[in-house]
Amino acid sequence: MFKLARRLLPQQRMFSNPLRLQRLISTSDEVNSEPIIKSMETIGGLSTELVNEQKLKKTSRTLSTLQNHSVPIAARVTVSKDESRDFMAVFPDLVRDITTVTKSYNCNDAAKWFAKVLQYNVPRGKKNRGILTVLTYKNLVAAEDLTPENIKLAQYLGWCVEMLQSFFIISDDVMDNSTTRRGQPCWHKVENVGLTAINDALMIENAMYAILKMHFSHLDCYVALMELFHEITYITTCGQSLDQLNSNRSVSEFTMDSYKSIVDNKTAYYSFYLPFAVALHLAGYKDAEAFRQSKTILLEMGHFFQVQDDFLDCFGNPEVTGKIGTDIQDNKCSWLAVVAMQRANAEQKKIMVDCYGNEDPVKVERIKELYKELGLPTTFATFEEESYNMIKTHIQQTSRGVPHQTFLQILNKIYQRDS
Repeated sequence: MFKLARRLLPQQRMFSNPLRLQRLISTSDEVNSEPIIKSMETIGGLSTELVNEQKLKKTSRTLSTLQNHSVPIAARVTVSKDESRDFMAVFPDLVRDITTVTKSYNCNDAAKWFAKVLQYNVPRGKKNRGILTVLTYKNLVAAEDLTPENIKLAQYLGWCVEMLQSFFIISDDVMDNSTTRRGQPCWHKVENVGLTAINDALMIENAMYAILKMHFSHLDCYVALMELFHEITYITTCGQSLDQLNSNRSVSEFTMDSYKSIVDNKTAYYSFYLPFAVALHLAGYKDAEAFRQSKTILLEMGHFFQVQDDFLDCFGNPEVTGKIGTDIQDNKCSWLAVVAMQRANAEQKKIMVDCYGNEDPVKVERIKELYKELGLPTTFATFEEESYNMIKTHIQQTSRGVPHQTFLQILNKIYQRDS
């Protein structure tokens, strides 16, 4: 293996650091030497910079990561069509249950409106969080416990996670005055909706608790689930507050510490830890250390995911991502902005200060060009690969009864994503 790596060193600059090479070798256990040779040949021995340039021109994943086939494409497809179809099949039941509850308060018109709110906002995305809740539960319990009733409970929990996601998204889009989400107009931009979207978001959040009461109040984990959803909601809104406060500051004040606080609280807890933790509760896990180890790994995944999201906001293809990125215009404390300020010289920092947070298309484009001049696409590609291997190592070091494959399934899904 080491002999092979030495032969490849002249062709791959990103392996020039021996420690980095050692980490890549020690943590990649999914391929043998023959597939590595084949995958390296697919880029024809070109420099990583040239590979990036070609991918910018030829692929829909704009300025994507360096080609790295240590994870086979098939391994990244962790959600089968059957799994997605089964999950979607539960959604009409969810709408019916919520509509019934709403009508019980003599709010028939509100129930009819709310059904439209749910159908437009909740099931339209990729549903990764919800489906991963189900997949995690299936990985955690014995085969004899995978009864139709238990699987449906896991699916309902998954939809609760998706409802919380919709509550956050609708609120976030109103605050950011975004225009598109998931390839369609943001809910507040739909005709006859406007700021009614704020109340709709609150209804979605609280309908989630109605579902939990209806289907989980008889279980031992009910209180733990309720407390977890409340806690994660508060953590996420704290993260949203940090995000909004930082967006009112100069880009010169952005720091990586601030960025990490925003990411952990606004994204990582609800996107990664919540789906996993609710599955742990439903599966009957009580070990506090298992939850602690899981949280550490899942927050790392959340940071990894948000850096990807920041990159795609700037360089992604809206036809693939489903949204038009506005981080530059909105003066967001993004990973790209923080790294750019760390790397820029005095003249380049002045460009950042003058142009960042401005809606002028010329200034927005100047920021994007500066990101390229500073080599941020290549930096991101290296970050993505190194983070994948670091998180994988941490997964392999966990010891408290949670199957490693359960974590790897999530990690492989988000690695080198394009939306």
